[in-house]
Amino acid sequence: MKCHATTILGLKYKGQVALGGDGQVTFGDTVMKSHAVKIRKMYDDKILSGFAGAAADALALFERFETKIEEFSGNLPRAAVELAKDWRTDKYLQKLEALLAVADKDHTLLVAGSGEVIEPDDGILAIGSGGPYALAAARALLSTNPKYTAEELVRQALKIAADICIYTNDNITVEVIK
Repeated sequence: MKCHATTILGLKYKGQVALGGDGQVTFGDTVMKSHAVKIRKMYDDKILSGFAGAAADALALFERFETKIEEFSGNLPRAAVELAKDWRTDKYLQKLEALLAVADKDHTLLVAGSGEVIEPDDGILAIGSGGPYALAAARALLSTNPKYTAEELVRQALKIAADICIYTNDNITVEVIK
């Protein structure tokens, strides 16, 4: 049985980037924590990162990612690609079960252990158990409520996901960069 943190949603909208996560951490089918913070600002608050998956694995990846960000002077795409390459080839890292969502003012990226670095066409990225629900909600809200800010869109979409996904709660943390 593994400890998992679940839903993260990020998007770029109206000159802002917002990344949010629910607060739930599960161990098997039991809620172990309701107020976890899965989002971080990095590199002088210019980069946002969040994780879904095995909590300890994700925290190890955060450390590696921060090192890559520093090594490549804040170049998010380069740092993400280099982390994905290491993750795929390093025997220790290959065992890690997590996903990272990372964003700056220009990019929103998913980074996975199988070597993927994916930038969604529409700038909306969701990972974790409630990710598909949050993604659908964000896209629907964006198309029907253009007056929202990026932060409001992320909060509302995560609340909708929490109403649908049993592995997502409504203790939401959102970080924003402008």
